[in-house]
Amino acid sequence: MTQPTTAAHEDVPTSAAKSADEQGSSRRSGTRWDVRTLSLLGVLAVLVAVGGITAPDEFLATSNLQLVLTQASVIGVVTVGMTFVITSGGIDLSVGAIVALASVWATTVATQEYGFAGILFTAVIVGVGCGLVNGLLVAYGRMVPFIATLAMLASARGLALQITDGSTQIVSVASVLDLGSRDSYILGIPPLVLIFAAVTVIGWLALNRTTFGRRTVAVGGNAEAARLAGIDVRRQRLYLYLLSGLCCGIAAFMLIVLAGSGQNTNGNLYELDAIAAAIIGGTLLSGGRGTIIGSVLGVLVFTTITNIFALNNLETAVQQIAKGAIIVAAVLVQRRSLHGDA
Repeated sequence: MTQPTTAAHEDVPTSAAKSADEQGSSRRSGTRWDVRTLSLLGVLAVLVAVGGITAPDEFLATSNLQLVLTQASVIGVVTVGMTFVITSGGIDLSVGAIVALASVWATTVATQEYGFAGILFTAVIVGVGCGLVNGLLVAYGRMVPFIATLAMLASARGLALQITDGSTQIVSVASVLDLGSRDSYILGIPPLVLIFAAVTVIGWLALNRTTFGRRTVAVGGNAEAARLAGIDVRRQRLYLYLLSGLCCGIAAFMLIVLAGSGQNTNGNLYELDAIAAAIIGGTLLSGGRGTIIGSVLGVLVFTTITNIFALNNLETAVQQIAKGAIIVAAVLVQRRSLHGDA
């Protein structure tokens, strides 16, 4: 009779110790991500300073800053969706191709006959439809996300090329074009930037303040443990690819507004830019951790770099090398952080 009692008493401090360790780990994790966010803000500040020094008249002009934010908005919306997918332990290589397909499908002559609503609806529904296919293949078809989304990349690009026959589809709907004009700016802020801000806020709330976000993190951290805890892992993954497709559809509409046309080359390399922005923002490629704010800062860092290089007439090759170096550095920091946890 004594031994069970002793064992029961021994379990109490053990559980308390585990709880304390978990709380300590959580605090360390939070501190580390705060440091990462501050670091990204520091990098962004340095880039702004470099831009201001190397091209003061052009870079610091209000019109150029508006351009930077507008360009960041399109890929930024895609990155929000990508952050959710990567946090769950998945990947989506098809986002750029989905943006292209949605943009050309929404700008066909037949679609434009339905006006603003027709273009917006088509872009979104095509994005969601592609996300549905990805989700079904990954979640219920048990395909590796890399392979499933790579197949979607090839298929969507091919279909976009077939729809356009290699030509640019010009938008003739005035209400869509007006959304990209300066007359539509609200307090000097382009509407596309406001859309990006809204998607960012909704994404942050969904990831950090909802059951959906907690399930996403749980699936990415340990899918089997999440299943045993009662989470429908396959359904959650389906929802995440639907979310990614939705973000691609929204981004496609934004790109239509920005460019005034639909092209099969739209969204080129968006998948790499979105993944890179999420990584340097602090989202783990292995899943289990994700940060919307960090991903947004990553997008702003890359967009600012591109703008500075363009203003200083530097070669695109050098720009790509700089981006690659940043990605490698970010991954090395992640690996060091994970070893630190161990």
